[in-house]
Amino acid sequence: MSFDLIKNINDQQKKPQVVDVRSGDTVRVTQKIKEGAKERLQTFEGVVIRCDRKESLSSRITVRKITSGVGVEKSYLLHSPLVEKVEIVKRGKVRRNYLTFLRRRTGKSARLVGKDFDKSINDIHNAKAEAEAEKLKDQKRAEAEAKAAAKAAEQAELDKKAAEVEAAHAASQ
Repeated sequence: MSFDLIKNINDQQKKPQVVDVRSGDTVRVTQKIKEGAKERLQTFEGVVIRCDRKESLSSRITVRKITSGVGVEKSYLLHSPLVEKVEIVKRGKVRRNYLTFLRRRTGKSARLVGKDFDKSINDIHNAKAEAEAEKLKDQKRAEAEAKAAAKAAEQAELDKKAAEVEAAHAASQ
């Protein structure tokens, strides 16, 4: 009984479709970042060095990239609402699931041999995520328009004061 209940709750939380990510893939992960009241999207591109529990709600990938000579790794839960999009850029040919040996390698020795793949696997549409992204764009557009209107009103006020000063200056001469 309780196992079925937990399974139902997990199924409700899962995203309807997730990209088939494998170890060795070079991926671009777009994540939603909240900073105070603002939200923005941040991308992180690197090589997937680990895939865990692919069929589970807690499926996770670990992505590694080298930034300024320092290795940076991030783990992402694929079904997390903060992960907007996972896009496969390049598929690598590997024979392991855990590519932890890449941590000790740099430069050319850290490269993986590429493999051809069908890029249409990236065409996964999540209507809820797309609607949210559109909502964020609309909010930014409305904020920009409000800012532009405030700036135009301020400029009109400055022009009015400048005209009054010119008129007073012309009257005094």
